[in-house]
Amino acid sequence: MTHPLLHRLTADLNWPALDDADALDAYTATPGTHVVFLPGDPARNLETADVAVILPELRQAFQGRFDCALAAGAAEAAVKDTIAFHKTPNLVFYRDGAPIGTIPRVRDWDDYVMRVAQILNLPLAAE
Repeated sequence: MTHPLLHRLTADLNWPALDDADALDAYTATPGTHVVFLPGDPARNLETADVAVILPELRQAFQGRFDCALAAGAAEAAVKDTIAFHKTPNLVFYRDGAPIGTIPRVRDWDDYVMRVAQILNLPLAAE
């Protein structure tokens, strides 16, 4: 994760950097709603830097209703194996260890707000 905006997420904002499937599973299994940011290759995909700036703003706008982590390497591959969308950058929302929604690519702010609200308002899984 050499891109400075990705580095900022883990170094300055203290978001976990998930490097393998075990770290991904441990992170997403904790209580609450989690967003795993799949950056893809920031050198090839210029949208990655945009999403790296937008995601912290979304978290703030939703007053911390979800936490965030950055996936890399084997963790990014593990997420891609479990979701239908393989486009990056991608925000994958988890609850109770299972993916509940995704927001691929860069969107306009209103679309992000609408999609995040829809995902956060999904009912909890049946007990």
